[in-house]
Parts: sequence; structure tokens; C-alpha cells
Amino acid sequence: MGPAQRAGRRDGFFVRFIAPRTDACLVLAGPTATSVIDDPEQPEILEDLGRRHKAMPAATRHRVVIAQIPMQDTEENAAIVNALQRRADVVVQKSLAEGFGLTVSEAMWKRRPVVASRVGGIPDQIEQGKSGILVDDARDLRAFGDAVVGLLQDEQPARRLGVEARHRVARKFISPCHLIEQARLVVDLVS
Repeated sequence: MGPAQRAGRRDGFFVRFIAPRTDACLVLAGPTATSVIDDPEQPEILEDLGRRHKAMPAATRHRVVIAQIPMQDTEENAAIVNALQRRADVVVQKSLAEGFGLTVSEAMWKRRPVVASRVGGIPDQIEQGKSGILVDDARDLRAFGDAVVGLLQDEQPARRLGVEARHRVARKFISPCHLIEQARLVVDLVS
């Protein structure tokens, strides 16, 4: 997909459909421009994103953060992503194409409600309305906005989705042996 198509995915999602209805902030997190060698268009996309950010109304611009996450140190990267997801009220995965979508399972494991595109392996992870919200068309910015705003404005469904999301990840994607190992590690750390 070309830069114009990829840039088009960002147009208006937060500015048009979330910011006017909530006091939420948006963190756009991704790798630094030079850290993904198989994505030669990324620097151009990031530059375009910066221009769009500067063009936003000031009242909205201060609520949008562009986070470039280093990829060289995997532990540092994991710590940053973990912190961002744990602080998020909602995690959004707005993909046009996606394999398994590890970001989705990571957020679900952290009990975060996820709003994601119904593409690739994401529907294998999220059970619609029970462990997250799936949007049929990744280009339907209003549907994404409505789903996010709904979760931000009503904490009960968001909390319920997050709890069920963690249960789903534990049931479907983590072996019992791995869970026992993790429990032992926690006990050892606490002891």
C-alpha cells in the first residue's frame, strides 16, 4: 500500500469522532522511523503525520502524542509498550491487514478493552462484544470513534470487556504450563 493510502487511515479518526465528544488523549505509538528495515515508506509517513499534527487545532493538538518507540533494545521496547498499554483506557488496533496482531493479545492480557478491525487473525482473538469490539471496515472512522467513545463514557462495559479479554487470552493462547511457571515466578518475587 502506498504512502497516500496509509496516511489516509489517520485522517479524522481522533479529531472528528473522539476529541469533540470526550476529554481523551491519543497516543500514536510505533517504531522510530529508521528502525523497521522492511518499511521504507515509514519516514515519509512519519513526516506527513508530523505535518498533520501541527495543522490540528491547538485545543486538539495538545491531546495527541506521537510516540516513536526504539526497537534496538527489546527489553526497553517491551517496557515502553507495556507502560503505554497499562495506562490506556482503550487500545485501538485499526489495521487494514493483520496477521495475528500481537498488540491485541498483549492489551487483552492487561485487561484493556480493545477496539480493532475485523481482519486477519484479530477475530480469532476477540469475541465480538464479549472480549472486545470488532469494526467490520477499518476505513469506517465513525464506527471506530463511536466504539471508543462508548467505552470511554461508560466504564462498566469497558471493565467487563477487559476482564473477559484476559480470560480469553488465558484460555486460548497461554498453555497451563506457562501459567504455572508465571505463577511460580510471581510467588518467588513476592517471597
